[in-house]
Amino acid sequence: MNQHHEEHHDQAQQEPDTARVLRLPSERIDAPNSATAGPADESREAEAPEHEPATESTESDSGEAPVIEGEVVDSPQVDQPESKSEPGSSLARSEKRLPILPAWAKDPQEFQATARWALGYAAHTSGYHAVRCPVYLARILARVPQGTLRLIQAVSRWIGDAEGRPVRHASARREDAAEYLKLSQQRDGRVRARAALAAGLGAASITAIVLGYELLPSLVQWVAVAAMIGGLGWLGAPSDKPIASRAVESTKVPKLTSGAVETALASLGISLINQALGKGGGGVGFPRPIARDGKGWRADIDLPPGVIPGDIMERRAKLASGLRRPVGCVWPESDNSEHAGRLVLWVGDQDMRKAAQPAWKLRKGARVDLFQSQPFGTDQRGRWVDLRLMFTSVVIGAIPRMGKTFALRELLLIAALDPRSQLHTYDLKGTGDLDPLEPVTHVHGVGDEPEEIDKAVADMRGLRQELRRRAKLIRDLAKQGLCPENKVTPDLASKPSLGLQPIVIGVDECQVWFEHPDYGEELEEICTDLVKRGPALGIVLMLATQRPDAKSLPTGISANASTRLCLKVQGQTENDMVLGTSKYKQGVRATTFAWEDKGIGYLVGEGSDAQIVRSVAGLDGPAAEKIAAYARHLREQAGTLSGHAIGEQVESEENTRRDTLLEDILTVVPETEKKVWNERVIARLYELRPEVYGTYREAADLTAALKRHGIRTAQVWGSTDDGKGASRIGITRADITAEVAERNRSSGAA
Repeated sequence: MNQHHEEHHDQAQQEPDTARVLRLPSERIDAPNSATAGPADESREAEAPEHEPATESTESDSGEAPVIEGEVVDSPQVDQPESKSEPGSSLARSEKRLPILPAWAKDPQEFQATARWALGYAAHTSGYHAVRCPVYLARILARVPQGTLRLIQAVSRWIGDAEGRPVRHASARREDAAEYLKLSQQRDGRVRARAALAAGLGAASITAIVLGYELLPSLVQWVAVAAMIGGLGWLGAPSDKPIASRAVESTKVPKLTSGAVETALASLGISLINQALGKGGGGVGFPRPIARDGKGWRADIDLPPGVIPGDIMERRAKLASGLRRPVGCVWPESDNSEHAGRLVLWVGDQDMRKAAQPAWKLRKGARVDLFQSQPFGTDQRGRWVDLRLMFTSVVIGAIPRMGKTFALRELLLIAALDPRSQLHTYDLKGTGDLDPLEPVTHVHGVGDEPEEIDKAVADMRGLRQELRRRAKLIRDLAKQGLCPENKVTPDLASKPSLGLQPIVIGVDECQVWFEHPDYGEELEEICTDLVKRGPALGIVLMLATQRPDAKSLPTGISANASTRLCLKVQGQTENDMVLGTSKYKQGVRATTFAWEDKGIGYLVGEGSDAQIVRSVAGLDGPAAEKIAAYARHLREQAGTLSGHAIGEQVESEENTRRDTLLEDILTVVPETEKKVWNERVIARLYELRPEVYGTYREAADLTAALKRHGIRTAQVWGSTDDGKGASRIGITRADITAEVAERNRSSGAA
C-alpha cells in the first residue's frame, strides 16, 4: 500500500496541473473522450479496483471526498464558481417575484371598475339608510323603555354580584359551612364596593348633566341626548330584529379552498389524479395561495405528472359539478409561462353570461386606428380583450342564434371608426343585420339574388386586381426605402395618393358564396388569395358562417386565417375547422358552451392561445346605427366617403363580359385555328376590348370565365413563338361555336 501511495505521489508530481476527477460508472462509459481524462486519470481508474472496495472509495491523500459508486444519482448542490463577466452572479436567484400591487390596482380599467363599484356601493347604502331614517328613529324611541329596563337590570345584577350566586348555592347544597361563609364574606365586600362605585358614578353623571346643561351649547346638549336615547334604543333592540335593515344583501358564494379543488379533481375520473390524491394528497400542489382575482377566486395548481390542463378543460362540466358551481363560473386554463402541468383555475362569483359587462369605450363613438389594438370583448374576469384588425384575416363560426352576426358587425363597426378604411359588407342571409353600416360602406350587398351575386363577383374580382396592384406598389416602395417590412404602414395608409387605405371585407353566411354552382370556385379562389396575401397589403377579409365545414369554409381559408372566433358549435370537426387542427384534443372545445352562452366563444388572435371572450352585449341595431352615424361624421370630415355611401354602385361590366365573351372569342380565333392556348386568347381579347378584359392575366382566369358558360378547357398541343412544340391549357373552337349556336336557338325559341 505504501508503495502504491509513493507511485501515486510521484505521478502527481509529474502532472501538477492535472486535478483528480472521480467519475461515476456511467460517466466513465459515456464520456471516454472527455477533455479532462488524460493518461494519468485512466491509470488511476484502472488501479482503483485493485486497492479499493467495490462499493466505496477511500479518501485520497489530497483530501477529496469519497464517492459511493452505484448509489449516487443526483448531483450534489454545490455553488457554481463566480463568473468573471458577471460579478456577484452566485447571489442570483431564479425565484419568481410576485407583484407588489394587485392586478386591479395596476390595470386602469380594473381600477376604474373597482372605484366605480365602491362609489356606487357607498352612494346606494347612504341613500337607502337616509330614506329610512324616520323608521329607524321610531324604532329607537319605541325600544328606549326596554333598553332602560335592561340597563337597570344589568346594573342591579352587577352590584348584587349575581355572577357568584350559582357558586354560593352550590356550597350551600353541599352544606360546606366554611366555604359558604367565605363566599358570603367575599360577596358582602364586593357588593359594598360596587354600590359605592355605582353611587359615585351616579353622582358624577348627575353633576355632569347639570353642568352640561348650564355650560354646553344647545347643539352639543341635543347630541348628547340623542346619543343617550340611541344607546338605550340599541340596548333594547332584540338580537333578531336590528334597528337598521341591510341595504345590500351579500351573495353567498362559498370560498374556494384546496380541499374543494381536490374533491372536484377527484370527481373527474382521471386515474393519475386519483392515484396521486390516494397517496396522502401529495400529487396535487398549490404553488400559490388561493386568492381573490377580480370577481372570483384563482387557484394555481400543479397537476400530477402525466396530467395536462387539457385533460381538465375537456371535463369542465364535471369540474363545475364537483365544485357545486354553475358551469359558467368555472374556467380552467393552462399557464404557458410555467411548466406543462400548471393549471390555472378561476372560479367566478357569478355566471359569465349574467355578469355585468364594463362599458365599451367605442359605444358612443371614437376615432380609432386599425393599426392599433381595439377592445373587442371581455374575458371571464370582466377584463377587456383587445384585437388588432390590421395584418389579419378573421373567421367566425357558430350554430345559428349564438351571436355570430353580432360579433361580425361589431368588428365592422370598429373598422368603420377609422375614416381611412374602405368597407365592403355582404349580408348573404338577407335579413339586414349589416344595414346599420350602409352610411359608411363602399359596397353593400344584401341577399343571394342573382344580381347581388353578380355584384359581389364583380367587386371581388376588382379586389383581386387591387391586391395585385398593391403588391407591385409595395415592392416599388420597398426598393425606395419607404416600406422596410414590405407591408402597408400607418403613414402609407394615410396618403390618399397611394391608395393603400385599409380595405375591410365582411361576409356573413359566406357558405352561400362558396357553394354557388356558377361562381363558387372562383369566389373561393379569390378569398383564399385575399386571406393569404391580403393582410400584409392592408386588405382584411372577415368571414362568418353557421356551417363551418370543409365545403362552407374551404381549408385554404380556414388554415390561413390568423384570427378565429368560435362560438358554440356541435362537434369536433366544426370546432377544429374554426379554431385550428387538434384544438379539440387540447381541451379547447366550443362544444361545451350552453345555449344561453350567446356571444361567448373561444378567440385565437395573432398567435395567442385560445381564450374565452364575450363580445359586447347590447350592441343591437339602434346602437350600431349611432356608431355608424359617428363614423360617417368622421369620414365627412376626412373626405373619405365613397361608393355605396354616396349613392354609387358597382359597375357590372361582368354582366357584359359574360354575355359577349363567347362571341368575342370567336372574333379573335379564326376558323382555321381549331385549338388555341388560353394565354393567346387572353392577349387577343385584351387587344379587342382592353377595358373589359384587362383583368385577365392568367390562363386560370379564362378557364373560370368559360366554366360559367359550361365550357371546359383542356391540354392543347401547340407551338411556341420560336417553333417548339408544347402542351398547355387551351380551348377548342368547336365547343365555343356549339355553345353560341345553342344560345341563339334558345333565344329564338323564346
